[in-house]
Amino acid sequence: MDDLTPWFSLKSIPGVGNYTYKRLITAFGSAARVFAAARTQLLAVEGVTEAIAGHITGYQVPDTVYKNIDLCRQKNIRVVTLTDPVYPRLLSELPDPPPYLYVLGALEPDAACISIVGSRNPTGYGRSMARRLGRELAEYGLLIVSGMARGIDTEAHQGALEAGGKTVAVLGSGLARIYPRENKALAENIVDNGAVVSEFPIFAEPQAHHFPMRNRIISGMAVGTIVVEAARKSGSLITARLAAEQGREVFAVPGSIQSFKSTGTHGLLKQGARLIENAADVLPEIAHMVDIQTFSMKKEQASCDPSIINSTRGVDTDETLVLRTLECYPIHIDDIVRKTGLEPGKTAGILIRLELAGRIRQEPGNYFLLKEDDK
Repeated sequence: MDDLTPWFSLKSIPGVGNYTYKRLITAFGSAARVFAAARTQLLAVEGVTEAIAGHITGYQVPDTVYKNIDLCRQKNIRVVTLTDPVYPRLLSELPDPPPYLYVLGALEPDAACISIVGSRNPTGYGRSMARRLGRELAEYGLLIVSGMARGIDTEAHQGALEAGGKTVAVLGSGLARIYPRENKALAENIVDNGAVVSEFPIFAEPQAHHFPMRNRIISGMAVGTIVVEAARKSGSLITARLAAEQGREVFAVPGSIQSFKSTGTHGLLKQGARLIENAADVLPEIAHMVDIQTFSMKKEQASCDPSIINSTRGVDTDETLVLRTLECYPIHIDDIVRKTGLEPGKTAGILIRLELAGRIRQEPGNYFLLKEDDK
């Protein structure tokens, strides 16, 4: 931990942002050597001003640095610096990577990573697609990166865990401030099957300006970013833009043209993002960047596929009629009655049986949709 003193110290120098920090590490090889450098050597580095050089050469380590090191030790948090062998390789290639990451769990620096992001308040369709993609891509050996936010992020992590795969959650808060709080159990599972990471101090609160910074790490760790469901002003679009600026692939899952929660993803498609429907659509686009393991998919198709809708084993004729009426988007019971021609009472009974059988899901307001088959 004592080796972290110069790393934390350099971060505290006024005027030393991530760009300048990386230039200093590139020039001198480590934070300790930066503090050992002469003023003239420091000034030769792009971005280093007279003021910055003066702060470095006359630096006195404050107590806050030692307290931070003690906190990391007490909470078993590992600090992975830019020169650490386990620092994510793709992230280190950015011009402004975090100088160090606080880590719970284990990072795999050369893992083939794909990011999945989207709405914090998605539709049932969006949740289903995010979990399905997380699971399928994990089955192919890809590490799923997301932000552990409510909604799409949570589903993507859960999908990866269901597949027995690896996943990394990048927080917009410190590691002692898991956000959202209801995802504490999820964070613990991720630590056991990947890592929870942050560039922010251990007790940092989840402030609004942290999340765009967090997003660049989510995109920066991965060969590509998938946006599942996003409105026109969604923060997920920031992640997609950063991915494009970083030279990474951008993918978007199409949604209903009637859903405002898909306007952002459709905008990405109009701008040239690659349209995907499943993991098989992603793999060819990143094959030149990663060595994808050959895995047999545990499940080739989700229940939104016609082959699942048309599967009538264990259901009677009327139940089949209702199943064929349902879609991946919620449909109101009145529309189901109208489309099937069945009596309202009988339709309600069929819907209850299909829900109990795990074939469909009910959403508030008497809306129903097909449920992804997780078996």
